[in-house]
Amino acid sequence: MKLNALLVSQDRPSLRALGALLDVLQFEQQTCHSSGEAVELLVQGHHSALVLDFDLPGAGQVARMARMASPQRRPVVFAMVSAFTPVGGAFQSGVNFVLYKPLVYEQVARSLRAGQGFMKPNPRHSPRHPLEALVYLQLGVGTLPAIMLDLSEQGLALQAPQPLPPVQNVPLRFVLPGTSHLVEATGKVIWADDDGRAGMFFSRLTAASRHHLKNWLTKRGAKTKNAVRVLLPPQRARRSPQTSH
Repeated sequence: MKLNALLVSQDRPSLRALGALLDVLQFEQQTCHSSGEAVELLVQGHHSALVLDFDLPGAGQVARMARMASPQRRPVVFAMVSAFTPVGGAFQSGVNFVLYKPLVYEQVARSLRAGQGFMKPNPRHSPRHPLEALVYLQLGVGTLPAIMLDLSEQGLALQAPQPLPPVQNVPLRFVLPGTSHLVEATGKVIWADDDGRAGMFFSRLTAASRHHLKNWLTKRGAKTKNAVRVLLPPQRARRSPQTSH
């Protein structure tokens, strides 16, 4: 099975240089031009390598989302940086290699070959994680993507790329895995930890969302007892500050 790479950049010269080199190394390639699209693609499919332009807004969040993937699906992350890019932020986001713009063929080739030993080929026929879905949390004026870990009629557990702020009610939305049905809700944070994990109780669901969610769970044979387990925090999770109000 071939290795594949996701290229995330708006820098055309860099994309051309990377594309030519990856062709030589026989990588399959996929390109996108925004951080939001990159997050979606990372959750939807497997990528052996992620080449991420850190001059692109939101690049650090994309890198953190990549590091949240399971070990079997976690890509090797290459950060493209320029003379004006804060390299420290790239390493804090969990990148494995740094590529300096303008890209130099020999340097990029060495880094890609060094990373190949840690890359995993695309398992085309392996089963996907049953809850591979993104949840978008509306926090103030910004939107934070997170990975859904578990789901029930009562709420969900998630993994965010950063700890959730001390808020109580959070508007959220997600598409039910394997469908085109959008669930829109307000979630009450009932626990959160310093690693970005959290449990949320649905304090409000639109009628259509509740209908689609119930049907989806029924088709999957979800057990009623799982509803409580989904909302329970793991060991050492901290209670959200707002519970003391």
